[in-house]
Amino acid sequence: MQIQDLPYPDPGVPDARSGPRFLWWLGRNQLGGQLKALAWGLLHFVAVSALPFCVGYAVQAVVDRSGERLALAGGLLALCGTATALGDTFLHRTAVTNWITAAARVQQLLARKAARLGSALTRRVAAGEVVAVSTGDVEKIGWFVEAVSRFTAAALTVVVVCVGLVVYQPALGVVVAVGLPVVALAALPLLPHATRRADVQREKAGRATELASDTVAGLRVLRGIGGEELFLDRYRHASQEVRRAAVRSAGMWALIAALQVLLPGLLLIVVVWYGVRLAREGRISVGELVTVYSSVMVLNYPLWHFQEIAMAYSFSRPSAKRAARVLSLERATDPAGTPSEGAETGAVPSGDLYDPATGLLVPEGLLTAVVCGDPDAAGRLAERLGGHAPEGGPSVLVGGVALDELPLEAARTAVLVQDKDPVLLSGSLRDLLDVPASGAIGAAEALAAAQCDDVLETLVQGSLGAADPLDAHITERGRSLSGGQRQRLALARSLLTDPEVLVLDEPTSAVDSHTEARIAEGVRRLRHGRTTVVFTSSPLLLDRADRVVLVHEGEVAAVGVHRDLVDTEPRYRAVVTRETDAEQARGELTGVEEIGELGELEEELEEIEETA
Repeated sequence: MQIQDLPYPDPGVPDARSGPRFLWWLGRNQLGGQLKALAWGLLHFVAVSALPFCVGYAVQAVVDRSGERLALAGGLLALCGTATALGDTFLHRTAVTNWITAAARVQQLLARKAARLGSALTRRVAAGEVVAVSTGDVEKIGWFVEAVSRFTAAALTVVVVCVGLVVYQPALGVVVAVGLPVVALAALPLLPHATRRADVQREKAGRATELASDTVAGLRVLRGIGGEELFLDRYRHASQEVRRAAVRSAGMWALIAALQVLLPGLLLIVVVWYGVRLAREGRISVGELVTVYSSVMVLNYPLWHFQEIAMAYSFSRPSAKRAARVLSLERATDPAGTPSEGAETGAVPSGDLYDPATGLLVPEGLLTAVVCGDPDAAGRLAERLGGHAPEGGPSVLVGGVALDELPLEAARTAVLVQDKDPVLLSGSLRDLLDVPASGAIGAAEALAAAQCDDVLETLVQGSLGAADPLDAHITERGRSLSGGQRQRLALARSLLTDPEVLVLDEPTSAVDSHTEARIAEGVRRLRHGRTTVVFTSSPLLLDRADRVVLVHEGEVAAVGVHRDLVDTEPRYRAVVTRETDAEQARGELTGVEEIGELGELEEELEEIEETA
């Protein structure tokens, strides 16, 4: 896979059982790129390590006054220099390709998982963790994947050079062969401490990122209640904790780096001291001493990659663990594990929508309003109706078919859920409405039903040169629009898709009552004959629903039409009219007092009749 071939046609199915297994899976899926990087790395490192032999050969040729061997040494040096440059160039190119393609694969996997889970993702994983995985963690994982081939080439080069030195000059070669493993592995006892400190830093950085994300998302509300400075102080405190953790982590890595400088220096001193003694005794030549000395000097370069791979692994391991945790999330399935009849075919089901957990039944083709006293419970129920049941929970049925057992495409075609806080991506209005749709409803009809006339005017005024409202630009998350305008655009987008079942969670909570009444009529008209579920407590929407269901404490408590339920169901009336417990108690007490007064009046009438 080359960079120009990205994205992957299919990023594959990752091994998300653990962070190390995920890294191993990434490496196996880039075996071709790893082998290329290994080959170029071996060419580069071996050429660099061969330079001392050429230099030693040249020095000995000068000592022996041999012009022929000196010319040969010059030719070998030129050949090694060319191989070094060629190997370094293509090693860097191949390693960067491995890095970018690995990071792109992870990003594609995360994007596919986010599309598969939808809004359930941020309910099961913190939003800050998702942001951290899709940004910084992706780069760290890519770093480790591309560093593996360089480290392997460096390790093989060290082995080859040690063997070569032992053969070339056994007396000094044995010293180098024994000393180099000690130098390379001396930092191993410090790696667990460095890894733990790096993990603490990543954990604190993740919390700071999550806090920053939540603060930015709620900045408008925080300013309204005067809590902006409070949350900024919390973020400053969190960022200072990250700084202190980073300093502690950097201190440990600095110690490891110092050992990587100190120990090769000590080895070099030992080699020079022992080599000078051997040269004075006449057991080795000057050229051999120069060769061994230069080899130890040059080997510091491949030895540095031992430190790099240790750093890359310690930094990428928690990142891979977080990525694996996100990628291991799956759509909930029927605990019994037996596919429902019709689920195996993958066809889009039709029929009544039924939730076994609450007993909610939504008849096909009707507009059903659902009233929940708890907004969070309403959000969870809407999520479940979209096919995202909690772990171990029963699946919602559409026409008797378990929704979460269907292929994702069929499930999304069958049921569309619009969250209470929908997201508008930046771009033109035409891009916003460019969504998979049945084609039965046009953009103009959807916008009209959602009462978006003033929204279109606002977009045109804010976009220079946009004669057509569909070409008007929408800023990131629709920040230039009010909450009600964003809601209406999102509603138009949902109506345009024209799914078999449309679930709307508080679609008009941010609009005024007049606009809300017109939206209710527009939705009822446009969705006529289609199954629609609206989670709301607004009387304007409830009065236009074919069927109203009250869900109380996780179960269906009452079913009927709005006006009947207001008169006969106190719990429904309390939610819809915002009646408090005290007001309800006073109403009951007033009713009791009226009954008592009526009884006293009847007794007085009976006494009058007896007297008469």
